[in-house]
Amino acid sequence: MSSTVTEMDRDQLLPGASPPVYSSIMKIWTAFFYACSSLLITIVNKTVLTSYEFPSYQVLAMGQMLTTVVVLFVGKQFNIIKYPDFNSRTVVEISPLPLIYLGNMVFGLGGTKELSLPMFTMLRRFAILMTMIAEFYVLNIRPKLSVKISVALMIIGAMIAAGNDLGFNFEGYCFVLANDFLTAANCVFTKKKLNTQKEMGKYGLMFYCAVLMLPLSVLLNFGMGELQRVCEFEYWSDAMFIIQFLLSCTMGFILNYSVMLCTQYNSALTTTIMGCLKNILVTYLGMFIGGDYKYSLTNFLGINLSIIGSLIYTFVTFRPAKPAPSDPVHVVTHGK
Repeated sequence: MSSTVTEMDRDQLLPGASPPVYSSIMKIWTAFFYACSSLLITIVNKTVLTSYEFPSYQVLAMGQMLTTVVVLFVGKQFNIIKYPDFNSRTVVEISPLPLIYLGNMVFGLGGTKELSLPMFTMLRRFAILMTMIAEFYVLNIRPKLSVKISVALMIIGAMIAAGNDLGFNFEGYCFVLANDFLTAANCVFTKKKLNTQKEMGKYGLMFYCAVLMLPLSVLLNFGMGELQRVCEFEYWSDAMFIIQFLLSCTMGFILNYSVMLCTQYNSALTTTIMGCLKNILVTYLGMFIGGDYKYSLTNFLGINLSIIGSLIYTFVTFRPAKPAPSDPVHVVTHGK
């Protein structure tokens, strides 16, 4: 009998050793940590940008990039993580990910600011459709029929909800759809870079994307007057706002770390289910957080249809594959 061991586990095993047995406490704790991290960053971003009316989502994106650079740089100096030093080919090796990274972050925060959380979550469903199309044309991956049906449910539900959105915001819709497109591009190009630039790794991609785009972000924010607007913001003396602003700047990195932990101690299935359950909670909590969701029966039904589609998508995509039936062994005896 053989057991399945992840690539991460295999690298840590000695020859002849058996896979580590993780305690139930660690499995539960890491899954809970991931769900809380993902939930917290969405709610904190919404609170900072909408409830406190922080004037610039561009500056908030710059703060998240700066935090990523500092954390990963310090981590490397203390040998906690590893990634290659910068060289003349680094920019070529990771292009076009830095521009996608910056655009994805800025449009994502812009959409969070302009839309209610339920509608933001619904429109983010289009990222799955765009990723599916990108994988077909770039990576030649063909989805199963059950996946297509579940994605169709998500999209139909999102369109019903959007068609009856009493708080319609054209700019917010454009931001989220641009965010969806860049999310799909980010998934496809990250997959290609990790396959072709193995030495760079996840930490290297994260660090150099942030490092290369941080100066551009500073220049744009300065030239557009965003830094001046932020300096004049009235809540810098409010301790609760400062705490939530710092949380928003740090939660992006913590979220990525929690995903790795959850996958290490559990499985990709558990991580995906926790993320799906989190999105459902965000959708319903978002009807009360920020004060910008306007209820209508059709909109509410569309939201729930899209949620049902996301649950089906999770099930059909990550359920264990059925083992192929083995051919019966025919034993032939020869009489004397």
